[in-house]
Amino acid sequence: MTIGVLARHAGVRPSAIRYYERLGLMPAPPRRSGRRDYDSGAIAQLAVVQFALAAGFSLREAKRLVREFSRTTPAHARWRELAEGRIKELDLVIARATARKALLQRITTNCRCETLTDCGRALARNRTRWVVEATGAPVPRSPRRLT
Repeated sequence: MTIGVLARHAGVRPSAIRYYERLGLMPAPPRRSGRRDYDSGAIAQLAVVQFALAAGFSLREAKRLVREFSRTTPAHARWRELAEGRIKELDLVIARATARKALLQRITTNCRCETLTDCGRALARNRTRWVVEATGAPVPRSPRRLT
């Protein structure tokens, strides 16, 4: 099949397929009369790449999935190895986003300040609490004043 037919099946532009080939995400197909000639397996190969990208893997991780494991490594083991690391990263992102959402909900519910200066003073008094809640990190010490 031609690159145009493959692109239509996958819902991408032919330029995306050529890009994936350049990056090594898909093997370059044989050519017939100078044109790429894909076999039916190309649809499956492209679907794996598209799924990896849709699941949040980087292009480098997608390449690792399809190219850098031993040929004898089963697909489920490849997915599991890459997905476990991504899941840990997503758990951290979700925890941070949840904490930030709670801060925004609290300020929209509780803030009655008339000016940002008033608001800033109140926030400064409670800095330790909201910084720890938002980031999970301890608050850095205030700089010492030079006298």
